[in-house]
Amino acid sequence: MFQALLAAALLVPAFCCADVGVNIYGFSWHIDDDKARAENADNWFNPGLGVRYRVPGKTFDYFFDAGAYRDSGRNTALLAGGAVHWRATQSARLGVALVMLNSKTYNDGNTFFAPLPVFAWEFRSLTFNMVWMPKVSEVNGINTLGFWLTYWPQ
Repeated sequence: MFQALLAAALLVPAFCCADVGVNIYGFSWHIDDDKARAENADNWFNPGLGVRYRVPGKTFDYFFDAGAYRDSGRNTALLAGGAVHWRATQSARLGVALVMLNSKTYNDGNTFFAPLPVFAWEFRSLTFNMVWMPKVSEVNGINTLGFWLTYWPQ
């Protein structure tokens, strides 16, 4: 009983001080376009939606994302993960995410986990996000940058 009360006391401030945003997935840039075309993974328009739960801090922000989008291979990709952003400046964020991804396009359609570098630029009610998905031979054959927005309703 004491452990449950202690856990609740520690978690309540995180929930009351957290932000919930809507991820609007959008675009990708394949660094090796010719290879992307050859592998039929050259779709640059990646529409989709997701949700972001952010716990802001003074030096670091912590967040959790879940969503779905149409990926570079024109398949539906499902993702969920957590990340930390370092507040490099008032607007710039640098961080790393641990993402669980499932799509027919990657890893022969098997669900996998990947640590990915992330960058963000904060505006008042929007965050511009970028992720680098490096070439990893058995998982992703093409170096790719992904871009999306997070809308923060007031």
